[in-house]
Amino acid sequence: MTIIIVVHILVCMALILIVLLQAGKGAEMGAAFGGASQTIFGSAGAMGFLTKLTTVAAIIFMITSLLLTFSSTRRASTIMKDRPAPTAPAAPSEMPVQPQVPGPEPKK
Repeated sequence: MTIIIVVHILVCMALILIVLLQAGKGAEMGAAFGGASQTIFGSAGAMGFLTKLTTVAAIIFMITSLLLTFSSTRRASTIMKDRPAPTAPAAPSEMPVQPQVPGPEPKK
């Protein structure tokens, strides 16, 4: 269970970074007017690699999300099954009678 949580968190961070590394749709226009056209992965190879990496990370993210969801619902149901059934409260017994303390006698 802990391994799935660790993998899920790592994939979440990787997915965020991969999406932020990808160029937006308007990046081609900037390169056409003299912007920097060289990237870390070459001029045309980045989008194919990053797209595949995004797809793999998204699939792993969905699988770990489903595994965590199923394990949490299964754990919650077993907790409810182990819990004893509530019992009706017992009939109230008679209250003990308080002894009366004699007070001062009335004046005549």
